[in-house]
Amino acid sequence: MATPALMQNYGNRTLTLVRGEGNYVWDDAGRRYLDAIAGIAVCGLGHCHPAVTEALHDQARTLLHTSNLYNIPAQEQLADRLAGLSGMDNMFFSNSGAEANEAAIKLARRFGHQRGHAAPKIVVMEGAFHGRTLATLAATGNEKIQQGFAPLPEGFLRAPFDDVAAVEKLAARHDDIVAVLVEPVQGEGGIHVPAPDYLEQLRELCDRRGWLLMLDEIQTANGRSGKLFAYQHREGLLPDVVTTAKGLGNGVPIGACLARGAAAQLFTAGTHGSTFGGNPLACRAGLAVLDTLESEWLIERAAQLGARLQAQLREQLAGCDAVKEIRGLGLLLGIELDRPCAELVELARAEDLLINVTAGNVVRLLPPLTLTDAECERIANTVGTLIQQFGRCAA
Repeated sequence: MATPALMQNYGNRTLTLVRGEGNYVWDDAGRRYLDAIAGIAVCGLGHCHPAVTEALHDQARTLLHTSNLYNIPAQEQLADRLAGLSGMDNMFFSNSGAEANEAAIKLARRFGHQRGHAAPKIVVMEGAFHGRTLATLAATGNEKIQQGFAPLPEGFLRAPFDDVAAVEKLAARHDDIVAVLVEPVQGEGGIHVPAPDYLEQLRELCDRRGWLLMLDEIQTANGRSGKLFAYQHREGLLPDVVTTAKGLGNGVPIGACLARGAAAQLFTAGTHGSTFGGNPLACRAGLAVLDTLESEWLIERAAQLGARLQAQLREQLAGCDAVKEIRGLGLLLGIELDRPCAELVELARAEDLLINVTAGNVVRLLPPLTLTDAECERIANTVGTLIQQFGRCAA
């Protein structure tokens, strides 16, 4: 089904999904698919999880929206929970990851202006993806998706990902840098996992220079990496600002920009806002997600399943010359091939499996954290077989 009333920015979509339950979705012809992309890392609890569904039903019967002119109890409860779980001081709620990153950029700009910089700069990384608003598009390291939208906002300096020495060189040339914005794992850029001490080195550099360390955890947070936040893999490490969205609402639009220390004091009355951000419905969803992640041990399960899935894929694809690298953290996995491989999406669909290809040649797997052992094995077997056939790999 297609209508000319929709803009064509998503291209020709050939699959219509009408129902979901657990780790499966059904199309309009009644065909069932194992969902290994989970709405691009959104439905970490699977589809129509009972706890989220019940929370939404209850809130929908009570109060959907009031605006931020008034106190919102669910918003306050979610803020307290996230602050306690993250080690951050406070937060601003938005409707998406891009909006959360916009808030982070505004915090950095305000931080810089308070320190006397008329045009403060933020260091961002090659291959990064931070969103599609004008500011987050400027921060994103992808010239292809930037084309046609100039002039983009200025104030960003770019360095290679996982290269602290390159950031040091920028510091030597620019005295108006005020922050570093980086993904703990680059998602859209191809599932690039940095060296284990990368964030710690950036933390030390930011402390030494008086910069803010800002982490974009839109895709990596909410248990997907095997920790609630990916930075928590390094004990004692805390950013100044961290953003989250996607899995926080399990399908209900919500984002959050969390801050600590000096960054937590930058927004004052009237300096930023959102009509819908942190509304009762979205925050009830967020609370239900956190309750479920903790009560069902799904974060620990994500770490175990991710390691298992990587091991199974390595076994399946051993000796396949078309595979350049298999990498990931928790249930955020990428298989880089030596050629474009977008057609694998359709080939997997024919096997009743939904996957994604990013950066042109990286098969991206983002299955729900509720994945079973059998479903994990099915993904590995199906994807492994398809890549072997696609790459004409040696047996």
